[in-house]
Amino acid sequence: MTLAFLAYLGGVLTILSPCILPVLPFVFARAGQPFWRATAPMLGGMALAFAGIATLAALGGGWAVAANQWARWAALALLAAFGLMLLLPGLADRLTRPVVALGNRLSEGAEAQPSVAGSALLGVATGLLWAPCAGPILGLILTGAALNGASLATSALLLAYALGAATALGVAVFAGGRVFALLKRGLGWGEGLRRGLGAAVLVGVGAIALGLDTGVLTKLSTASTNRLEAGLIDRLGGAKTASVVMPEADGAMMMQGAPAMTGGAAMTGGPAMTGPAMTGPAMLAAGPAMTTPALPVEGRMPPLTGAVQWLNSAPLTAEELRGKVVLIDFWTYSCINCLRALPHVKAWAEAYGPQGLVVIGVHAPEFAFEKDPGNVKRATEDLGLSYPVALDNDYAIWRAFQNRYWPAHYFVDAEGRIRHHHFGEGGYEESEQVIRQLLAEAGLSKVALPPAEVTATGVSEAADMADVLSPETYLGHARAANNVNAEGLVADEVHDYAAPDDLRLNEWAFDGGWSVGAEAARSARAQDAIRFRFHARDLHLVLSPEAAPVPFTVMIDGAPPGADAGLDVDAAGNGSVTEDRLYQLYRAKGAVGEHAFEIRFHAPGVEAFAFTFG
Repeated sequence: MTLAFLAYLGGVLTILSPCILPVLPFVFARAGQPFWRATAPMLGGMALAFAGIATLAALGGGWAVAANQWARWAALALLAAFGLMLLLPGLADRLTRPVVALGNRLSEGAEAQPSVAGSALLGVATGLLWAPCAGPILGLILTGAALNGASLATSALLLAYALGAATALGVAVFAGGRVFALLKRGLGWGEGLRRGLGAAVLVGVGAIALGLDTGVLTKLSTASTNRLEAGLIDRLGGAKTASVVMPEADGAMMMQGAPAMTGGAAMTGGPAMTGPAMTGPAMLAAGPAMTTPALPVEGRMPPLTGAVQWLNSAPLTAEELRGKVVLIDFWTYSCINCLRALPHVKAWAEAYGPQGLVVIGVHAPEFAFEKDPGNVKRATEDLGLSYPVALDNDYAIWRAFQNRYWPAHYFVDAEGRIRHHHFGEGGYEESEQVIRQLLAEAGLSKVALPPAEVTATGVSEAADMADVLSPETYLGHARAANNVNAEGLVADEVHDYAAPDDLRLNEWAFDGGWSVGAEAARSARAQDAIRFRFHARDLHLVLSPEAAPVPFTVMIDGAPPGADAGLDVDAAGNGSVTEDRLYQLYRAKGAVGEHAFEIRFHAPGVEAFAFTFG
């Protein structure tokens, strides 16, 4: 219910966004007419059409996108005809009789009672054309839809969002209708208003046909409602935009999965998470080793069924793990927060495995290439992981735990009960103390051991979060933020971008020919580039080559990185995208500061997913 209300409020806020401007003429063309016969059917048709087409676009794949494009052109033609009939009433006399009848219904040229069916048809056409700016709330819904698969809940949230927008428009039209009536009766402007609305409709059609609704207006809208939406999300349940990095009060960092990945119950603790630990801080700062008080029982460990494959082990079950202390680690191999936590998990597995600790990595993918078992197998080998890893491509184990985060650690005692959990980086000494306590409770500690020795190098080296002023940033249009290309992001087609030279902190832009998909952007030509102004010790970029390796060059403040080159580039800034993974492109060896970053690819066919920082 909270999510539905949040979606509704997000829709109401669209009235404040310039992205609504192209459809306003279609809506205000019904102002001054009976609300329940003209305005209400139109707004209802608009909401249903948007919810339907958005559901298909999020869940149905490429065929739905293509079908939507044909429907948009048909809707543009219908609304253009509607605008012409408003602007040029004599045009109806020169059309064939069926078209004249339809024109009269839509344009109300004869001042007859408006047709409910005609108004609804106009609303459906408007809903097909409406492209609201994807702020945090709509982005959360659409990303959850893509991760969770088809469901009535997804469609209901999209409908709630559309109904919120329809409510705001309805209020505006109701107020505007009073003004229109006054102008018609008091000043005799009826015919002039009719022609003006017709011209406005044609302007709206032109704006949508030229892509201004998803380009320039999207850029103008970015700052207008995003802060309001983010505030609503924070207040109504603590949800965040899917997969954002969240700095917490204790400095821990983590990535949050979309609520839909939990089967819709992400806002509350589920059966596996009902103990007192849910009421306190989820992330605790590392501190001196301490004697941990009695650990609460948070619930039973759910089944480990549903993994598509297991690495380093045959499939394990909760029953056969009884008598062992178990650590469940949710991770994904391109997640920088997971990579920085892994050295500690590995050290615990090696130090306490002989005493009865079983570490199980649950690999829950964020990006499509992370579902490839070959990629995950190569990553586990490169990272030196020898403990069992379950490939949770369908998020079955993720949902069973009602998990929300990467990384997430669940500590299970020898009786199969969850006794502790920790989300994000940090809290390592406390987590190790929990392992020791659970082993002691089960009588598995044979000898006292010193704390596990942790070796963290390369991308796994811990970051000073006080110096990280740049957030994780996605390049696909579903979750992109802070892009400053003049035309915004043109979805799912190759477009020539020009990156501005004067980026401010955390702004970024494409340069050259890019096709921006929902999840990633694909370079179309040699010398395509991405620019980003950042403040952090480390800069990483998740990349994937289409086929052959793609060479690239990195520049920092217009010059080669030199001694500050990351692990995947040389001092001259040269590197190559050879596999699907996270690439470290910059590491400051001295003082951390703000810099202008550019990566230029010397061949087409690379996909860029997300920047992360450390």
